[in-house]
Amino acid sequence: MKIKKINKIKLYQQMLRIREVEENIASKYKEQEMRCPVHLSIGQEAIAVGLCQNLKKNDNIVTAHRSHAHYLAKGGSLKKMLAELYGKETGCAKGLGGSMHLIDINAGVLAAVPIVGSTIPIGTGIAWANKLKRKKNVVVIFFGDGATEEGVFFESLDFASLHNLPVLFVCENNEYSVYSHISKRQSKKRSITKIGKSFGIKSFKLDGNLIEDVYLASKKIIEKIKKNSQPYLIELNTFRKLEHCGPNYDDDLKYRQESYLKYWNAKCPILNYEKKLKKNNYLTLIDSQKIKAKIKNEIKQAFKFA
Repeated sequence: MKIKKINKIKLYQQMLRIREVEENIASKYKEQEMRCPVHLSIGQEAIAVGLCQNLKKNDNIVTAHRSHAHYLAKGGSLKKMLAELYGKETGCAKGLGGSMHLIDINAGVLAAVPIVGSTIPIGTGIAWANKLKRKKNVVVIFFGDGATEEGVFFESLDFASLHNLPVLFVCENNEYSVYSHISKRQSKKRSITKIGKSFGIKSFKLDGNLIEDVYLASKKIIEKIKKNSQPYLIELNTFRKLEHCGPNYDDDLKYRQESYLKYWNAKCPILNYEKKLKKNNYLTLIDSQKIKAKIKNEIKQAFKFA
């Protein structure tokens, strides 16, 4: 399946937009005006964009504490998101929720909930309700590798399989739960996709930094979910550039080796995709500059509103 040029540019533009928004948040956070914790998705943008570009407005997503990318990729209001971070009444949750409780019902962003694993049963319940109401929309549940260690993960997979729910479980595996590497938490014999398959759920594992692979694979899966009303699971390997919580780029605690950081930084989904588009003549330097200028102006206006 080929991707049209206009869609390739849109994938690039959306990833870049999320990166620029979060880098601005990181830069302004030190001003001490945003009084909520922020969990940034810098490095993980390809997952949110690749998946959400295949969703309709009436499709639903639920996400966790690292929610900015999902919210923006699904069409949530940037102005209201930033206002929420500043605790303003004009925010998407009236200034009462902060970064970890983003919501935009009109865009299909039904909840961002920071309790680890809690999005999984909530999203499963929404999918159950949709099926009872004979709705044709799909629910996408975003969660991290740490959430797969919670009991509700297994219970929700079982319930979704039992009732053939139109739900897509999306595990963003950045290998770390706060500061603990997956090797310290899970057996080497353990497989998230095999767990999904053990419940009769078709499960796949992909490189979450390859935007076109994520886009094409999720496109097929979402179409099948809507056609057959059955659950799927995707595990996407990725990397967060910053600390678990906060705007810091440096690993001051040295819990990740320099070789590890170097390897993943070289797999940056945005820089590599930009190079690919330019190499294949889908994107010129002038095009790139125009896109970046437009994004920066939008962000400037959004911060002014906030």
